Amino acid sequence: MKKIFVILALALPMLVSAQKYGHVNTTELFQQMPEVNKVKAQMDTIQAQYENQLTMMQEELQKKFQDYQQNESTMPDGIKQVRQQELQEMQGRIQTFYSTAEQDIQKKQQELLAPVHEKLTKAIKAVGEREGYTYIFDSAAMVYISDNAVDCSPAVRKELGIK
Repeated sequence: MKKIFVILALALPMLVSAQKYGHVNTTELFQQMPEVNKVKAQMDTIQAQYENQLTMMQEELQKKFQDYQQNESTMPDGIKQVRQQELQEMQGRIQTFYSTAEQDIQKKQQELLAPVHEKLTKAIKAVGEREGYTYIFDSAAMVYISDNAVDCSPAVRKELGIK
């Protein structure tokens, strides 16, 4: 029993030192991927569409409000109340549209970026498996990186086809 314990005690440091650690900056790699620029272009188009619609709605509200102000003094009370209610409803629709647009834009961005994140993760895993790493850490979130840890970013860039 003592022999097994002594053998394990001697072998454990060798096993630990045989582990290979690497790191990559996923944020940096992600920004370098050409797919990200394509997603940005798509998102710019989508956002412009929402902004155009919002601008049209705001301009319509502004016109109706100016019309209301110009004719308010000659309007009967019943018409004033109806117009005020219309203006409030339009303002509510604009606020609802704005909130919905923000949510739709975020959802679409996540949907478009998910395959890009997946591709990056697969590339890191492929490098880790091919080169025998025990762990590959994200250096963007690390406080300290030992000199023993290898920067795997060049290998991952190569795996992704990034120059």
